Amino acid sequence: MFRPLSIFIGTRYTRAKRRNRFVSFISMTSMIGLALGVLAMIVVLSVMNGFQREMSNRILGMVPHATIVGVKPIDDWRPVADAAMKNPEVTAAVPFTELDGMLSFKGLMQPIQISGIDPAQEGKVSIVTQHIAQGSLEDLKPGEFGVVLGDITARRFRLAVGDKITLIVPEASTAPGGITPRLQRLNVVGIFKVGAELDGTMGLIHMADAAAIQHWEPNQVQSVRLAVKDLYAAPQVSQQVAAGLGDGYKADDWTHTQGSLFSAMKMEKTMIGLLLLMIVAVAAFNIIATLIMVVNDKGADIAILRTIGATPRQIMAIFMVQGTVIGIVGTLIGGVLGVIAALNVSELVGWMERVSGQHIFSSDVYFVSNLPSELQGGDVALICGAGFVLSFLATLYPAYRAAKIQPAHALRYS
Repeated sequence: MFRPLSIFIGTRYTRAKRRNRFVSFISMTSMIGLALGVLAMIVVLSVMNGFQREMSNRILGMVPHATIVGVKPIDDWRPVADAAMKNPEVTAAVPFTELDGMLSFKGLMQPIQISGIDPAQEGKVSIVTQHIAQGSLEDLKPGEFGVVLGDITARRFRLAVGDKITLIVPEASTAPGGITPRLQRLNVVGIFKVGAELDGTMGLIHMADAAAIQHWEPNQVQSVRLAVKDLYAAPQVSQQVAAGLGDGYKADDWTHTQGSLFSAMKMEKTMIGLLLLMIVAVAAFNIIATLIMVVNDKGADIAILRTIGATPRQIMAIFMVQGTVIGIVGTLIGGVLGVIAALNVSELVGWMERVSGQHIFSSDVYFVSNLPSELQGGDVALICGAGFVLSFLATLYPAYRAAKIQPAHALRYS
């Protein structure tokens, strides 16, 4: 089969020969280093994708995707919900009231964000019903002032179902300061554990009790909570719904409350990706040392090729082929192993925990008690592409040096 001279000789130089075993060893280490760099980059970015997915599912499964807030308390939330459901991007709309306060128990205090909900409909927009550790949402009865707290809050105050805790909320008054605290006794009827910081900052009460705390009518709510198909379209969808309802409503969405967290996670992934890319770059540029050694070793061969008619361009292409082959093989090996490792990293960590008897990600310490992984084809393509490009760039200088060798000078000192 016909092969161009540059490809034929370049691929021959990548095979081990008796007189250049050391050069072949350096080539092999460059290939292994590149493969390990690509493997590490794929696995780490896949794990970061997995953590981001877990946090997105847990946090955005608890907080509202979007809300349609009334300028004043909404007397009847159902027409607002019906108008929102006409938007094809909205999957559910339920009543929602939110208030901030402080919890007090036996001298201990902590801030809390209380959500007034309809227990019968909360499962349409929230994952909390799947993460109730004790009690039940159905135990939230209007007028009984029951509360469902997060696991972190319950452990901090050493609370159990049946205990009572005091909620302190600010209330506007005619006093000189303009605001006076109002105390409301709450009965703990349930504890949820989502596995996120919300376990320590969030509580749930019945929407009628939330209205009573704010001196509203029992059927009045602050807003209508929406669940949308595409989380990243929530700002646009909520604005459209609010605009259709008129001047008495405004829109809010998760990007205002949780956007900074996900921006930080995205930036963290970018920075770690750049740091890992440096590892791939170091491995790729080891090819420079390998090719320079090959050029020095093959000086006489280069001179002979030039004397029989090989052009500088062909000589340059020979060493570019050799370095590129090393880079391609190393990147492909690293890519295949990285994909396999990323798909099985959770099982591997589980096996290590069983063998060692130690929990690497203890649920008492970490919000996520396993090592999640989400392999994304775009990440794999980007990493492998970067490996190919860096490997190719690493061949240019040694190949240029080879093309500049003068036949007479090389043969005189060979």
